[in-house]
Amino acid sequence: MNKIIRIIIGVILCLAVGYSSSQVTRAGVETWYPTIVKPSFNPPNWIFAPVWTLLFVLMGIAAGLVWDRIKEQNEAVKKALGFFLIQLVLNAVWSYLFFGLKNPMLALIEIALLWLMIYETYLKFIKINKIGGYLLVPYLAWVSFAMILNASIWWLNR
Repeated sequence: MNKIIRIIIGVILCLAVGYSSSQVTRAGVETWYPTIVKPSFNPPNWIFAPVWTLLFVLMGIAAGLVWDRIKEQNEAVKKALGFFLIQLVLNAVWSYLFFGLKNPMLALIEIALLWLMIYETYLKFIKINKIGGYLLVPYLAWVSFAMILNASIWWLNR
C-alpha cells in the first residue's frame, strides 16, 4: 500500500469519527447548549464544524505519514498509531460526555486525558515523521482552547 492510500484511509477514519460524534454534538447544540451560560470568548457555533473538519483532515494526513514508515520502524509506528487511535476514541467520547450527557465536569476530566494523549501521540509521531508530528500541533492548540472553554462553561454553570 502506498503513502497516498494510507493518508486517504487516515483522513477517512478521522472524518468518520468526527461525523459520528457530530451527531451527538448537533443535537446538543440545538437544544441544551443555547440554554447554558458561556464565557465571553466562546466562539460562534458556525466556527466549530470547519475547524474540526480541518483538524480531522490534518490528523488523518499525520497518521498516514506515520503509517507509511511501518517497514522502517515497525514497533515505533505500531505504538504511535495505538496512541493515535486511543486519542481518536477519546475525542469522540468527549462529545458524548459534554453534549450527550450534558456533563461539563465529566467532559473536563476527559478532555484533560485527551490532551495528554494527543501530546503523547505528538511526541511519538515527531520521532517517526516530523511533518506528521507538526500536523498535530493545531489540534493540540485547539484542544487546549477547548479545555479552557470547557472549564469555563463548567465553572459558570455549576
